[in-house]
Amino acid sequence: MPAEARHARESGAEVLAGALRASRADTLATFAAYEAALPGLAVPLRTELNPPLWELGHIGWFQEYWIGRNTVRGDGHRADPEARRHAPRRAGADALYNSSRVPHDSRWSLPLPDAQATRADLAAQQAQSLRLLEDLSDDDAALYFHRLALLHEDMHHEAALYMARGLDIAVTDPRWQARPLPEPGAQLAFDAAPWSLGAAHPGGFAFDNEVGHLEVRTAGFRIDAQVVRWAEYLPFVEAGGYDEPRFWSPAGWAWREKQGASSPRYLQRAQGEGHGWQCRHHGRWTPLDPRLAACHLTQHEAEAWCRWAGRRLPSEAEWERAALTRPEAFAWGEAWEWTATPFQPFAGFEPHPYRDYSVPWFDGRHVLRGASFMTQPRMKHPRYRNFFQAHRNDVPAGFRTCAA
Repeated sequence: MPAEARHARESGAEVLAGALRASRADTLATFAAYEAALPGLAVPLRTELNPPLWELGHIGWFQEYWIGRNTVRGDGHRADPEARRHAPRRAGADALYNSSRVPHDSRWSLPLPDAQATRADLAAQQAQSLRLLEDLSDDDAALYFHRLALLHEDMHHEAALYMARGLDIAVTDPRWQARPLPEPGAQLAFDAAPWSLGAAHPGGFAFDNEVGHLEVRTAGFRIDAQVVRWAEYLPFVEAGGYDEPRFWSPAGWAWREKQGASSPRYLQRAQGEGHGWQCRHHGRWTPLDPRLAACHLTQHEAEAWCRWAGRRLPSEAEWERAALTRPEAFAWGEAWEWTATPFQPFAGFEPHPYRDYSVPWFDGRHVLRGASFMTQPRMKHPRYRNFFQAHRNDVPAGFRTCAA
């Protein structure tokens, strides 16, 4: 686990203030790439996108809503989300940026402030948050909403990066580029044993879906030491795996037929001698490095490859047990990793004040574990639970496999 992830959840006000400033700098730098690439910041209306100007305003609104305007912020994760709030800095901000109440498709027609005014709002909101942070003790309840705002902004930064890829916008910061992986090492073997997911509310910060308790009995299993690379994935494609219903679940085959998918997103066959593969990157088709993690894959594609290879996806408990008990051998962080476990609360779950963070999504979508090359190091915590619908391939998600 990167030190930044521990600091984001456990460090005091001074370290947290520095992280908030660093997160904002990255937010604004990536937004600048959008401004340079998109006339009028216009993007098509798609379920996987948000208008960049709305995204930027929402980040600042969220911070102000839960910190500057929150009259019970000192109560931490036990704060009443319906308590009276101070008025927003910008009149009508709730009607523009409250993602719980502003329907997704309406965001393209909202009367949003322009980029200059939105940046000014963010600067004022950040300054207020930092002033309030100066007066706080290093108490978990007192720091809860500052930590929440930090990690929320980091999540939106990753979303901005993978939305940029989908829009052919170049983000050239070397921190957010994929890195080659070594040849796969030996699988890690584990005997049958119980494993406890979740916990009573720990010290520091935790998201509500991480809190609680679930006792799982894991049978003996062997798990890959790293995620599947393109070098391992593409033989399935080249063998006609996308045309073989026997490798796909009914839902997966329905997705493949609806999309007309014959290969992963952002990949195509190269023309000419060798007939290798090309990857769409920064708006251009470039030769694919097969050592990169197989990424931007749906769960359907991950499951199909596993059936072809005689493997399976790990459960959430298997993934976490391997990550926490064999950290020296279990490499993660190059792609979010699909698991076979539906996203559900642990026993004892209690929603935190940001009610829409987890509760609406206990609907059958699956847990992803780990992190991607687009993830801020502050987010790379081994107990963090990500969750997406099985058809999403805009997210930088891949997989590793298991066997008995």
